[in-house]
Amino acid sequence: MDLGLKGKAALVVASSQGLGKAVAKQLVMEGADVLITSRNEEKLQAAKEELSACGTGKVAYIRADITHPEDIRAMVQKARDTFGRLDILVNNAGGPPAGSFEDMADEDWQKSFELNLLSYIRIIREALPLLKKNGGRIINIASSSIKEPIPGLILSNTFRAGIVGLSKTLAEEFAPYQILVNTVGPGRIATDRIVHLDKVTAEKTGKSMEEVQAKELESIPLGRYGEPDEFGRFVAFLASEANSYVTGSSFLIDGGKVKSI
Repeated sequence: MDLGLKGKAALVVASSQGLGKAVAKQLVMEGADVLITSRNEEKLQAAKEELSACGTGKVAYIRADITHPEDIRAMVQKARDTFGRLDILVNNAGGPPAGSFEDMADEDWQKSFELNLLSYIRIIREALPLLKKNGGRIINIASSSIKEPIPGLILSNTFRAGIVGLSKTLAEEFAPYQILVNTVGPGRIATDRIVHLDKVTAEKTGKSMEEVQAKELESIPLGRYGEPDEFGRFVAFLASEANSYVTGSSFLIDGGKVKSI
């Protein structure tokens, strides 16, 4: 299937590693030009070299902290200056700290709000004029907690749910501009974030990493953690011209772990 991504321009946020990089990789492989972002310039340089070898799409990068409005403006300006257009926006952000309600102070709530929800709002606002020119795609990466709260991740459970409400509302508001807006919730995808969460669980329970991971695998019908490329391929479809009628929807990439309908 031709996804129709050749010549498209994409901004993939928080993409020097993990799920963001996996999405950027698939877009580049399909011929899209991609701007990647991160707070770490060394990781960005390495990611650019790796991604540039994966396909025909051009890769550029900008160092940015998405909790800073001025960095968000610079990101979108970089996409405009580099590619002359913007067709695809993939919002992504690192997960907030693990913990329960009583572990979290006001500062923790505020930081998570700014990173995991307000940043998405600001980036969409800044990118909207470019996306409106030719229609486009917005994919907001959240978590499987949008369907089933995850114990010990109260900050993620709260603000990821807000992303769904935002996406559903914008899908209707942006439909006249032919901008499709969807949310994707990763489950247990084999990234550094999942390794970190497994370590936190191991420390709290006194179990080994192997025991923690074995317990997690029991809850996944497919019996394994997902691979980043599997996640990236699905997001690339949503970002593509092959997706012409799906908007306002939320999807789980979780191997069947979440049991809700």
